[in-house]
Amino acid sequence: MSSKNLHCAGSEVTIDAPSTSDGSEMWRIACDSRKLDLNSSYTYLLWCRDFAGTSAVARADGDVVGFVTGYVRPQVPDTLMIWQIAVQTAHRGRGIATALLHDVLRRASEAGVTYVETTITSENEASIGLFGALAAHWGATVERSELFHSAQFPDEHDSEELFRIGPLSFVHTQVPA
Repeated sequence: MSSKNLHCAGSEVTIDAPSTSDGSEMWRIACDSRKLDLNSSYTYLLWCRDFAGTSAVARADGDVVGFVTGYVRPQVPDTLMIWQIAVQTAHRGRGIATALLHDVLRRASEAGVTYVETTITSENEASIGLFGALAAHWGATVERSELFHSAQFPDEHDSEELFRIGPLSFVHTQVPA
């Protein structure tokens, strides 16, 4: 397992692949975010087991303070779909979300990933900014289109807009330190 260290406001933050022991903390962070759709705690445990290679956690003082989950799309193997990304409130604004994305992209690029997709609701300005900055960093284009209209959801849910970013032609060489 690879890891990367950041220094954020006096504390060291380590980024690496998750293990099943991180699943419960990821669930708590998702719950506390009040922005993400909360999956069952079981889902986060499975995610850590089955998709650790395309996911990451950030730790400060040994505690999980952020995570990103993703998977390579089976029918589009050059595309990494980012499912969820969240950072604890006390640790936001320190570049942790960006570092999580870059870590996952670095690892996924080794399998030939050159595009990133995610879905974002229109009011989630933080995620729109995060993925816009990612595209700008890689000099990539962003294609936006509606993926799921609110009427498609069986419960009350905003429409989800698909952000497709790429190609990330320099993903192997320009990952920030």
